[in-house]
Amino acid sequence: MNRLPTYLLFFLGALVLAQGCIPPSDEVKTEISLDARSPVFQRVVDFQDRKEADSLYVFFRDEDPSWRYLAARAFASIRDGSGIDSLQLLLRDPVVRVRAAAAYAIGQTGDERGARPLLQAFERTDTAGVFAFSNAAILEAVGKCGGEEELKALATISTYQATDTLLLLGQARGVYQFALRGKVVPEGTARMLQLACSKVYPTEVRLQAAHYLQRAPGIDLTGAGGQLSGAIAQEPEADVRMALATALGKTLSEEALPALLKLRGSDPDYRVRCNVLAAYANYPYDSVQLDVQRALSSAQEQEAVRAAGYFLENGIARDASSYWQWAKDSLPAMVQLGLYRAANRHLPAYAVNTRDAINAELRQWLQGTASVYEKAAALRALAEFGWNFRYIYQQGAQSSSPVVRTATMEALAAISGRADFRAFFGSGYRSVRRELLGMYLEVLQAGDPGMIAVAAVALRNENLNFDALISNLDIPQQALARLELPKEIETYNELAHTIAFLKGEGRPQPRKPVYNHPIDWAMLNGLNPAREVVLETNKGNISLEMLPEFAPGTVANFIGLARQGFYNEKTFHRVVPNFVVQGGCPRGDGYGSLDYSIRSELPELHYDAQGYVGMASAGNDTECTQFFITHSPTPHLDGEYTIFARVTAGMDIVHELQIGDRINKVALAK
Repeated sequence: MNRLPTYLLFFLGALVLAQGCIPPSDEVKTEISLDARSPVFQRVVDFQDRKEADSLYVFFRDEDPSWRYLAARAFASIRDGSGIDSLQLLLRDPVVRVRAAAAYAIGQTGDERGARPLLQAFERTDTAGVFAFSNAAILEAVGKCGGEEELKALATISTYQATDTLLLLGQARGVYQFALRGKVVPEGTARMLQLACSKVYPTEVRLQAAHYLQRAPGIDLTGAGGQLSGAIAQEPEADVRMALATALGKTLSEEALPALLKLRGSDPDYRVRCNVLAAYANYPYDSVQLDVQRALSSAQEQEAVRAAGYFLENGIARDASSYWQWAKDSLPAMVQLGLYRAANRHLPAYAVNTRDAINAELRQWLQGTASVYEKAAALRALAEFGWNFRYIYQQGAQSSSPVVRTATMEALAAISGRADFRAFFGSGYRSVRRELLGMYLEVLQAGDPGMIAVAAVALRNENLNFDALISNLDIPQQALARLELPKEIETYNELAHTIAFLKGEGRPQPRKPVYNHPIDWAMLNGLNPAREVVLETNKGNISLEMLPEFAPGTVANFIGLARQGFYNEKTFHRVVPNFVVQGGCPRGDGYGSLDYSIRSELPELHYDAQGYVGMASAGNDTECTQFFITHSPTPHLDGEYTIFARVTAGMDIVHELQIGDRINKVALAK
């Protein structure tokens, strides 16, 4: 029988917290106060920005806990395991927030060496709850770096009371972080079911546990249908209900489908209804088809878009012509085009006349619309019939719009990525494969970063063996050499991966931008006291509160771009129902950037509510201009994407935004 390590046995014994700390003397500072305009604050953050870890260590012994805290927090963004030995000294700091920052930073490294010092620092006898905040941070951090033994130990803590909010939240976050790393155990799922399904536990704990049930891979929820259905019926918070709805869909129980149908028909929050539509994918098509059809006419466009997506992903040949007919109804353009795409995907091969009519109408739409996003959607719909590949390339590859050009490549990549490629094209598949290869190589020579990135991924299709057809790597290698860094770092890494694949080598480590853009502190110092900016969109205004104490470099960059008018007339190029709206791309297709990059700033903030504003990235330290706003809590983004603002007014406008909507300008309050 395997025995648990001693430090884990101590951890398992920590079921009730806290040991009182020695009260500090009057001379010892205990308050943490941060001001982004402070010279010391700026000095510490500059060291963080330049990743000069050695310069940060001196602050670990500063008499002011603000600077100990800030220096510890800096390592959460640097994410270097070499700092663990020094950070663990701060796990015994007399100030709880400093301890918590050190624990969070250790977790951010993802280094398994961090688990032992974290658990050794856990205050097992903290009956007064003095160290509840730092103990909770330790539990979460263990989830980011621990192994299966630590997971079992964490999951089986059962003596926290309903009033131990911080500890319960730390436990739930820790188990969830394990799940995001693909580590789950039955004990963890049982504990999260318990926490998510009882109103006796605090809302934030139920929320975290519900998200585990929604997202954790490979968990068994068999038999939990009744428990989850009952919890949803009693749950007052939409943020929790929407996650529980997705979890309920996984149970496949007799109680689940009637509960889901009732929920979609009665819940006032469209986000819950969107998640129900996603959950329907687990049930027989005929049992939900009518309800999904009704959702196509929802007054909330995002719900209607999600309904069209259901038919694309789960539709059947028998109803394909119906999708086409529904697309002719008075529906938003993106819903119509989603239905056209579903019809083109699921139409049986023998329905030649119907297919010809569908594709003729899509070609008319492509030629007739002025919207580049509708053109992009039409191209993707045309790609559902693979023999459109030549037409797609002819119409889109030379477009003046980056949005259309990139969508062209996405459409071709979808065609070459068909699982039934050989069967679909029959005896002509070799000829089609060579034509597609020629198109991809032409794109590499053309130099468009969005098109190259998509083509690079398509060339790694193992089923089509493009590597056997490319005897000379000059074209991809020359294309790689022409890319501008750091501006086109995402494309660079995709193409470098493809070149390695074509050589028969493993995936190379992604290239990271070198430090190239110091923080403009003067820009930050001029920020208005309210820290407010307003996104003036074609749908209405959205007020944001900037968070300079947490993400000073990102805030300074955003304010600088706003003052230059950079965001004027930029579009929201990506909208995922009940997830995010994303904008700020200079190309409008998601592959745009400027000739610099900024650093990721990842302090202990959590995406635990709607309306957080984060930076889009292609990996840490690749951010520049693109940002997103969340529709709902998204805790799987915690610690990975910079949070630099939050919505204070106009969240209703955020929920109304659709692909192609515009930022008229960003107004800075005075």
